[in-house]
Amino acid sequence: MRKYLMADETRVQVLNEPERNPETDSWMWLFRSGEDGLPPILLYHYTETRAKFHAASFLQGFSGYLETDGYQGYNNLPDIKRCSCWAHVRRYFTDAIPKGKEYDYSLPAVQGVQFCSKLFDCERYSKAKNHTAEQRKQFRLEKEKPILEAFWNWLDQQRPNKGTRLAKAVNYAQNRKDTLMTYLEDGHCSLSNNLSENAIRPFTVGRKNWLFSASPKGAASSAIVYTMVEMAKANDLNTYKYLTYLLSQRPDAKMSDEQLEQLAPWSETAKANCQN
Repeated sequence: MRKYLMADETRVQVLNEPERNPETDSWMWLFRSGEDGLPPILLYHYTETRAKFHAASFLQGFSGYLETDGYQGYNNLPDIKRCSCWAHVRRYFTDAIPKGKEYDYSLPAVQGVQFCSKLFDCERYSKAKNHTAEQRKQFRLEKEKPILEAFWNWLDQQRPNKGTRLAKAVNYAQNRKDTLMTYLEDGHCSLSNNLSENAIRPFTVGRKNWLFSASPKGAASSAIVYTMVEMAKANDLNTYKYLTYLLSQRPDAKMSDEQLEQLAPWSETAKANCQN
């Protein structure tokens, strides 16, 4: 059972949903495994709305850490500890920097970015040293926790004008303090949600070309196709060979768990047939 997941979601237009206007936003969710050292799993999931119960339903039975962006629909899910994304915090402060003032270190927005960048520098160092999860946890407690403590003390002293981008950055971080600190608990947890954002990007890029799905069944089918393609890519398989392999096996509900396991992109059979 995996204990570390990441999630992201994006809009999709579906034309013929029952009792809904074609212009109404629907949603494509991306759930993927985290940095647990095991073969990556990526699953796309279509729903008509972004309501919290969709996330709760999909994640039912999961117990562990979940890395996400700032969407509140992931809050208070049973048996799940939420980790918030520091890349989003840095992005908010970056957006608050006036044009041409990126190196004016007297500005609070620039100072906020500097705090975040120090954390990412530590993470890059830990990765370069090939730390184990336990070593990574201890390294974070030794090197990153003091940075975090200084950041929160600094943040408490900020008094930005209401409605400004700096105010939004300060409020965004303050409102998520607890979940922004969760990653210190376990070395498998990630500092950012970049892995899931990168995983959902092929869908957002594709959406610019195909624009919409005609029906809910079409949207659900696209989720399946994106799952197969991106799972192949994430596991370093040749996408065409893997799709050919899956379709040649014609998986169905009659297959045993052992037979289905052979279709997974990390199985020795799949790797033997579908390597780049």
